[in-house]
Amino acid sequence: MKYVNLLLRYIILALLAFNNLYLFYAILTPITVYSSYFLIKLVLPVTINNITIASNNESIMLVKACIAGSAFYLLTILNLTTPMPLKKRILSLLFSYLSLFILNVLRIFIVAALFFNNSTFFDVSHKLFWYLLSIIFVILIWFASAYLFQIKSIPVYSDFLALKQLYKAKTDKKN
Repeated sequence: MKYVNLLLRYIILALLAFNNLYLFYAILTPITVYSSYFLIKLVLPVTINNITIASNNESIMLVKACIAGSAFYLLTILNLTTPMPLKKRILSLLFSYLSLFILNVLRIFIVAALFFNNSTFFDVSHKLFWYLLSIIFVILIWFASAYLFQIKSIPVYSDFLALKQLYKAKTDKKN
């Protein structure tokens, strides 16, 4: 049963990657766009049209990179390639997704506020968030999840050891 669970986890990962992470973007795009819009609207007069938020004849478009579907998928990979009980897996995923979602909406809010206010810091902050902080967010969220939910296994490596142990047991049985 342990190995069926392992196989199922990796099949789920492959299916989630299908069609360029379609499921992640289908779910995350509207909630990210509207959450960002409502947060920005608290401090700036903005309008929304599909994935575009506008203010004072300037607009930002929340494209796939802004939605961070690949970062959510990376957290899913880390979670599903780590052996753990189902309840712990679900709680860890919920914590990871919620944390990343909140950080991402705050990131969009900060960058949008800088952009709409014509800040000289817009370009540098946008690039800093894009190239460095997004990676740090994912890493910190995973480590926080591992700490909070006492996850002792290592992604992929623990599964590899389990398969190696199964192979060794089967070869020892044959001899």
